[in-house]
Amino acid sequence: MCGIVGAIAQRPVTEILLEGLRRLEYRGYDSAGVALLDSDGNLQRIRALGRVVELEKKLEQSPHQGVVGISHTRWATHGEPAERNAHPHLSNNRVAVVHNGIIENHQELREALKEKGYEFESETDTEVIVHLIESNLTDGVSLLEAVKLSILNLTGAFSLGVISSEEPNILIGARQGSPLVIGLGLGENFIGSDIQAILPVTSRFIYLENGDVASLERHQITIEDGQGNTVEREIKQSKACSLESDLGEYRHYMLKEIYEQPQAVQKTLEGRLEVDTIKQCISGNMSSEKVTALLKQVEEVQIIACGTSYHAGLIARYWMENLTDIPCNVEVASEYRYRRQPPRKNMLFVTISQSGETADTLAALDKVKKAGCLASLSICNVDESSLIRESDLSLLTVAGPEIGVASTKAFTTQLITLQLLIGLLMQAKGGNEDTVATIVADLKKVPVLLEQALEHDNAIEEMAEQFIDKNNALFLGRGDQYPVAMEGALKLKEISYIHAEAYPAGELKHGPLALVDSEMPIVAVAPNTNLLEKLKSNLEEVRSRGGVLYLFADKSAGISKQDNIHVIEMEQVPESIAPIIYTIPLQLLSYHVAVFKGTDVDKPRNLAKSVTVE
Repeated sequence: MCGIVGAIAQRPVTEILLEGLRRLEYRGYDSAGVALLDSDGNLQRIRALGRVVELEKKLEQSPHQGVVGISHTRWATHGEPAERNAHPHLSNNRVAVVHNGIIENHQELREALKEKGYEFESETDTEVIVHLIESNLTDGVSLLEAVKLSILNLTGAFSLGVISSEEPNILIGARQGSPLVIGLGLGENFIGSDIQAILPVTSRFIYLENGDVASLERHQITIEDGQGNTVEREIKQSKACSLESDLGEYRHYMLKEIYEQPQAVQKTLEGRLEVDTIKQCISGNMSSEKVTALLKQVEEVQIIACGTSYHAGLIARYWMENLTDIPCNVEVASEYRYRRQPPRKNMLFVTISQSGETADTLAALDKVKKAGCLASLSICNVDESSLIRESDLSLLTVAGPEIGVASTKAFTTQLITLQLLIGLLMQAKGGNEDTVATIVADLKKVPVLLEQALEHDNAIEEMAEQFIDKNNALFLGRGDQYPVAMEGALKLKEISYIHAEAYPAGELKHGPLALVDSEMPIVAVAPNTNLLEKLKSNLEEVRSRGGVLYLFADKSAGISKQDNIHVIEMEQVPESIAPIIYTIPLQLLSYHVAVFKGTDVDKPRNLAKSVTVE
């Protein structure tokens, strides 16, 4: 979702801004733009609808250079995707603003500014910010003071980049609820909504905190907190690598990332497993002994996440309650944050996020920190993210950069880390040693079993051809395979635009059977578990009503191919890791259906990789 890149330097910054925007393309957007201050201090703006390449074409036709600039990729919230709504926004051609987030009181601010004579060119909430700043600047204050005064009038979440022809040697950054980072260079400094955007020019970063306003010059940075106090924020040396942009032999990043899962899982497990126990691999500002002592006190677990990460949490609930005596609740972050919950003293609050910048998940964490809990723990793929920094404890996935919007390897590595967490809880509480040893042995098998699952790719591609003309699909599973079915349905709708939904197979008679006919493909996952015979009965209900079944079933399940039953036989896998393995064929099915339908697999319409607004 929306990306910000800004720079102040002695050299021209246009290419720095463009490269930063290219590195943020994975987030999802519909337009892009830059604003530059040229050598005479004049403000220039160039915007384009569509991809960053369209902005590059405009800049090639009409080159613009400057040593101070801001840039943005926009994901539409207020106002349709259109050039007039693209950032940066200008006011009287002397102030330019880029903005991530949502201003909730923009309508009343718009009316007040209109009364002052300001004319609006866009339907965005952002344009009120730039006019507010220009209005305050007109009153004779500095650009920094104008920004600070304007922020006092804003309700909502935002991160800002601001430049002005009145003070051409300053770049202002501000954060309230939406992430913003400062990059430190030699005689040059940068801002970005994501460190990936500015990793090519620096590896030294300052993470702004809520309420911070920063004034950047070439050789100096000043940061004030929400109370107006000048503060020093810690400088961090990033260990992150720039996003790998080479597709290699793959047509799309999504397919590349599906095939990277055995390696991603191996890296996530590396150094965390002993012969028959799990190493204490949870990070935080406490010793390993204190972490273990804390885990021993856990009496319940609350998991909060969104989208694919939510499905990982649902699977973990089955595992946790099956293997431990710890109750586990799972809830969507956007619902949890607005629902009253009784305080629970010995609750471990677990947040799951690929990016660590998901707005609703961060808000839920903030709510619980204020209410109180035993500890907060984040499972995340980005060790410098807001979620990691704001949680007491963390358990990192090691998926590597994931560029495709539809999450694949982030999901499977989340499931791996959730199993590690469950094992650590069992060890801390003196749980059954044989059960922990079995978990360890099964986890060690996962990379090879994922490789075996990927060998069905060609057969799944043939199966996918039968979905080309379909408009709806139903996914079924039982037990911990029900959330796997949910994830499969999400993947299909995300990238192929086929309406898909998932149901517990046992719920068919409570509504979904009314939808079953020969035009409704039914996809089911059928590992050989204690619920297999129940699932077979459910599938027979579908088949007898003319439904066409597409099954991924254990080779020992005894399900044979027929005219209306298409079966891909999977290798036998331990029940404890079956959800991880059975995710692979559903990812491949969705991918191939999307390719056949000709959609933009890596950047599906209307979606963003990192959802940084509510």
